[in-house]
Amino acid sequence: MSSPGLFMILCSGEHEKIQMAAMAAAVAAVSERPVEVFVSMNAVAVFRRDNSDGRYQGGEFSDMMITRKAPDALELFGQGKMLGDMKIYACSMALDVAEIGMDDLVEDLFDGPSGLTKFLADAESGQLVIF
Repeated sequence: MSSPGLFMILCSGEHEKIQMAAMAAAVAAVSERPVEVFVSMNAVAVFRRDNSDGRYQGGEFSDMMITRKAPDALELFGQGKMLGDMKIYACSMALDVAEIGMDDLVEDLFDGPSGLTKFLADAESGQLVIF
């Protein structure tokens, strides 16, 4: 029996939430569970290619992860895509509002833009988690 898909909505730019989402998504994907990630709102900025202000913003635990060199969240998403069945979409509305193009996002991570309506319709077949 195949596992139901895991659908994640990332709307927070907080390092701790992005990190937890990346860990859960990567583990699920390499455990042969299909994963779809929808990146929207403040989370989009984390995935910008040129992030000169620092990619991650967070609290004390964020500082500890950076200091102790925890695996990078974006690298975990990449590993999940490479080793499992994971797709990552950027919210088309958030891109429009922030005036960000797909070319402005980290290379080779996204499967394209998508709308929330389609994502939620697809998520009806699995488990939805929001970060």
